Amino acid sequence: MSTKKLKSSPVVDEAILQEMFRNICLTRSFESKCIELYRQGMISGYLHPYTGEEAIAAGVCAAIGKGAYITSTHRGHGHCISKGAEIKYMMAEITGKATGYCKGYGGSMHISRKVDNNLGANGIVGAGMPIAVGAAMGLRVKGINEVSVAFFSDGASNNGTFGESLNFASVFNLPVIFVLENNHYAVSTPVECSSGCCELANHGPAYGMPGICIDGNDAEVVYLETKNAVERAKKGEGPTLIEAKTYRHGGHHVNDPGLYMDPDILSQWKARDPLILLKEKIDPAAARKIEEAVAVEIEEAVVFSKNSPEPSVEEFLAEIEN
Repeated sequence: MSTKKLKSSPVVDEAILQEMFRNICLTRSFESKCIELYRQGMISGYLHPYTGEEAIAAGVCAAIGKGAYITSTHRGHGHCISKGAEIKYMMAEITGKATGYCKGYGGSMHISRKVDNNLGANGIVGAGMPIAVGAAMGLRVKGINEVSVAFFSDGASNNGTFGESLNFASVFNLPVIFVLENNHYAVSTPVECSSGCCELANHGPAYGMPGICIDGNDAEVVYLETKNAVERAKKGEGPTLIEAKTYRHGGHHVNDPGLYMDPDILSQWKARDPLILLKEKIDPAAARKIEEAVAVEIEEAVVFSKNSPEPSVEEFLAEIEN
């Protein structure tokens, strides 16, 4: 097997384009608002924005549908939103309120939602891959013709769980899609300084599966290539590795100024902002309507979060005992 290279974008139905645009726009606005709230002291711990990478989550989740399972990462807000989460409960979770998806206990890096088959974000780099493989094995055992998706980063591809997960999935021909979000940095280490081969999709054929390299800033391309991987998996043709090339719009987390990032390269990637790329492909009136609705939804989520109670110490202790 050989790897495919970056592709230009074919045509996708307008309704799907608008769905993806809504999720990209909502994720971008959500991250911007979270950064603002973080600066105000309303969010504790670390906050890792998904800004600049939103087309990957939007494209993948539009392609896999509601029945598929996903595992996420510490930079996972876009995955959660694109899989169907409600913003107000996400905002409540990140601000540590009892009305959040995990009752405020998980925060930014540990959001999950069972009803969406979102098995959760993970603060451990690379830890979601074996969980996604396990979900795929569960689907196989139960005879359910669905897929699972593991979102992970270029940094995670250097962890042992990467090779173990791909190998296990290949050996058992499991219906799992590995989505490698190559944003070119593992914290502050460039991918070319941590990988002997920077074409990370090449790992796919090494483990007996297709390795596909695509433009992660083009939601159409992400959607179509993921659809192909889903079709392969559901026909019993096994796992796929998709390397989606993208770029963070800032440092590793909110307090990281990203001074190690080449400003010229960053500006080149920002010129191909996934939000702008997709907006140019949909009806302008529909885009404005989506943007207006997103703005209202974000503000309502902030109000909901601010008016929500703090988690109860007694309930927290009771849950630990149980």
